[in-house]
Amino acid sequence: MNVVSLFDHSAVLLEPWSQSGFDCWAVDIAHPRGHTVRDDGINLIGHDLAVPWLPPFPKSSIVFVAAFPPCDHLAVSGARWFAGKGLRALARSVELFATAAEFCEWSDAPYFIENPVSTMSTYWRKPDHIIHPWQYAGLHSADNYTKTTCLWTGGGFVLPPPCPLQNGAAPDDRIHKMPPSAQRAALRSETPRGLALALHAANQ
Repeated sequence: MNVVSLFDHSAVLLEPWSQSGFDCWAVDIAHPRGHTVRDDGINLIGHDLAVPWLPPFPKSSIVFVAAFPPCDHLAVSGARWFAGKGLRALARSVELFATAAEFCEWSDAPYFIENPVSTMSTYWRKPDHIIHPWQYAGLHSADNYTKTTCLWTGGGFVLPPPCPLQNGAAPDDRIHKMPPSAQRAALRSETPRGLALALHAANQ
């Protein structure tokens, strides 16, 4: 049984699935070109998803799909810069989101597509769920922070029930306050581990 995660550099989302014996595939342009395998058994596919990717296994073997298309030119947090981005940048972001949606719907498996609050609500449809990492910090205490996360879902996807910290500690806003750096985009986009655990438990 296979689990696929598109536009996924960290592959954190796949780790609980891999540990449970599923064959896991992370597809992202930042991975080494072609097919490599991490020490933990997760398959990395270095591929530019501007060109659709078809897996080397039957569609019927896919049990779950996740997708994290780039939000650089879609997030409303950057709305004041939209006019300067140009139509090509906007069109590319919408195209990559569409690639994710088409793969997810083609798979016939439970899926989610993740983005921050973005203009996809206007271009396509409103998200099915809006969550924050802190809602699942009871499974990984380091995730007790706010970050508005929109999920477009389908195929029988199950949203896990919240599991916040039991000590009542207020979530912080570290993502909003994160200073500029070469790693900032990657750190901001990494899947919270508590959420990854909760999604695996609810959808396996």
